[in-house]
Amino acid sequence: MGWSTQQLAELAGTTLRTVRHYHEVGLLEDPPRRANGYKEYQVRHLVRLLQIRRLAGLGMSLEQIATLPVAGSDPLAELEAIHDDLAQTIQKLEEARADIAAVLEHGEGATLPAGFSAVAGGLTDADRSLVTVYSSVFTDDAMRGFREILPRELTDVDRQFSELTEDADVETRIRLAERMAPGLRALYAQHPWLTDPAPSPAVGSHETLRSTVDQAMTELYNLAQIEVVYRTHLLATDQRDDRLQQPESRG
Repeated sequence: MGWSTQQLAELAGTTLRTVRHYHEVGLLEDPPRRANGYKEYQVRHLVRLLQIRRLAGLGMSLEQIATLPVAGSDPLAELEAIHDDLAQTIQKLEEARADIAAVLEHGEGATLPAGFSAVAGGLTDADRSLVTVYSSVFTDDAMRGFREILPRELTDVDRQFSELTEDADVETRIRLAERMAPGLRALYAQHPWLTDPAPSPAVGSHETLRSTVDQAMTELYNLAQIEVVYRTHLLATDQRDDRLQQPESRG
């Protein structure tokens, strides 16, 4: 004597709806019927149902299972592909878990690129937006480099720069650039790549990188701040731009 659909589902640890779905997609053959018209499942149906659930549990799709012979060799090629996909998924999950742990540890930085939670305290809102833009145009190596050199807390110079208004006079801009230049000069000496970071593969060209960063700078900082950044770079690299307004005599 065989089993009803309900009994078969219970034996396989599944539901009536699942058994019926397997029938609909052709994974499970219809059983013979009793004289009263009710289905009568046999051992082969239970075995097939359990096999389907086993393969599905290993990550195979119903479409993949449907291509396999009912009684054939193990689907090693399919399982190898699933194994590789799972390895990548596990790696991504571990990275995500580490990122979340860092955000929880530092209490901020969830919207920053991965790994930047530790330096979130040293970034203004504009800086955070700029770093986020950086993540779309710079390589992973460059982003790791930026993460290593960014301060963990805002310095007095950082605060002066963030509070600099667009109508700041030339003297104020120059003094601030002179304060910032030694630090930038030291960074250029320790990390020469900073003067010409490589673009990410998605961006492809230095031209696109520069235009993207220039646009971000223009929208995130006022003209006085942008001028200070430029003056700082000139001082740190021993360059001069005669187009810049010069200060009044300090004598």
